[in-house]
Amino acid sequence: MLSYTEFGDYTPTDTTPALIIVHGLYGSGRNWGVIAKRLSDSRPVITVDMRNHGQSPREPTHSYPDLADDLAQVINHLNVPVDVCGHSMGGKAAMVLALQNPTLLRRLIVADIAPVAYGHTQQMFIDAMRAVDLTTLSRRSDAESQLAEAGVERALQSFFTQSLDVPNKRWRLNLDVLEAEMPKIIGWPDVAGQFDGPTLFLSGGASDYVGPQHRDHIKSLFPAARFAKLPGAGHWLHAEKPREFEAALRIFLDA
Repeated sequence: MLSYTEFGDYTPTDTTPALIIVHGLYGSGRNWGVIAKRLSDSRPVITVDMRNHGQSPREPTHSYPDLADDLAQVINHLNVPVDVCGHSMGGKAAMVLALQNPTLLRRLIVADIAPVAYGHTQQMFIDAMRAVDLTTLSRRSDAESQLAEAGVERALQSFFTQSLDVPNKRWRLNLDVLEAEMPKIIGWPDVAGQFDGPTLFLSGGASDYVGPQHRDHIKSLFPAARFAKLPGAGHWLHAEKPREFEAALRIFLDA
């Protein structure tokens, strides 16, 4: 089963479910620790490490039905009412979960991603991480310097190195499988179903991942979908505008 971390001392109820946060590609639950801790002042919050990331198992596949099944296993194990928030890859996994198992969750938040295939790849970041000479590292900043030399912007240097196991000189990412499965990760599976529960598509105002051209398709799968943008935020909206992101989640979850 996926590795997960729990925040807060509250008992989940039908009116205040636990919130499961699902990270994006190359991330981990650790990236969401500050937001999870803040949101846990009024509800239990659970951050997961998706397969091939963080402390979770290494698997040979990385399709969205697989990722959704992993989340369903965690929810069934917890056996409590839940809401789910997923960002990017995690948002796609959360959408497939909701479409295939709509009774497992109450509300869904999809952060800056649409249920469509995208044309861009994330291969360049795998190449940059592979180029880091792990044998020379004594601290995360050493890897950040090497990523900078590979052309990775500063914010992403810090993000990527949170998945670096410096003492054991390895990445906590299964880069081989993520590379092999990249077409599935940037794609969208042929999945049937509909989720009628409250759904928020929360996007960065400066991001083009969710556009007007996607809304009809989104509404066909998520009829109760609402749309909101965080002004000035890009794709990494939770990192760029954490307080605004947190406030938007509170308003939606407490409605």
